[in-house]
Amino acid sequence: MKCRKCSQKAVINMRQHKLALCSVHFHQWMIEQTQRFIEKYRMFSPNDRVLVAVSGGKDSLSLWDILWQLGYAVDGVYIGLGIDGGFGYSQKSQALCEKFAEQRGLKLIVVNAPEKIGLTIPELASVTQRGKNKPCSVCGLTKRHILNQVALEGNYTVLATGHNLDDEVAVLLGNTLNWNVGYLYRQSPVMPARHEGLVRKVKPLCRFYEREMAAYALVRGIEYIYEECPHAEGSTTIYYKSLLNQLEADRPGAKLSFYLAFLQAKEKGLFASTYDDEGVGAGGETLYTCPSCGGPTTVEGLCAFCRMVEKVK
Repeated sequence: MKCRKCSQKAVINMRQHKLALCSVHFHQWMIEQTQRFIEKYRMFSPNDRVLVAVSGGKDSLSLWDILWQLGYAVDGVYIGLGIDGGFGYSQKSQALCEKFAEQRGLKLIVVNAPEKIGLTIPELASVTQRGKNKPCSVCGLTKRHILNQVALEGNYTVLATGHNLDDEVAVLLGNTLNWNVGYLYRQSPVMPARHEGLVRKVKPLCRFYEREMAAYALVRGIEYIYEECPHAEGSTTIYYKSLLNQLEADRPGAKLSFYLAFLQAKEKGLFASTYDDEGVGAGGETLYTCPSCGGPTTVEGLCAFCRMVEKVK
């Protein structure tokens, strides 16, 4: 198959766009589309200081690479979680992030979660979850807290994550099947900072398919960790992704249509009767300030992260 723009050999065929591109024009297309999405959803401007959460995977490292090429003031942050999985998952991921930053002369902030908490994420889960096998909820809570804290302390105005379209539609499908209205309301390319203890969060890759991100990493020669987190096996997110992949195979563009239709429905007031303009629940939920870390919490007193740490102590 030939590139639609120059007739050279195409490296990717994006059926949902009816577009095949060579490596040069695919790289250019990815850069241009990312900038378009940043502007369309008003994610940030050249005056913002952007912090990218990197994990060592293809999406986050590719996002950092794209924003760097676009000329944004962007640094990276990696959180060591103490996950081994029999092959040194966290150590390998950190090494790849450090190599990426060094090659491009970029600043990488490394935070060792076990040093801050006193336990690795698997150990923390075993203590706080009463024997549950998967530490995913504890891991997510810890990462969100630390990322936001690092962004605030470093005076960054935006925290960017590498969530791609496959990630977004898998979450969307799960929340729709269960009608988790609160989560559906909050799902967006941009999450505003609704509290002085929060930083605005954005997802510049939210409209790119996972295969497009893999192709971009390959074209750019980005070395990333291929293995999934050892604790991800059997997760509902992976199950939803497999279902959506079947749908996409029969109907190219189905994932993108699902996501864009959802965003359009939100713009037309899908949640207007349930949530006010500030995102406060109909039940009168408000955001309080945690007396320990200064972060937001939906209940008076310590936030969920600080309560978890107190439980460990």
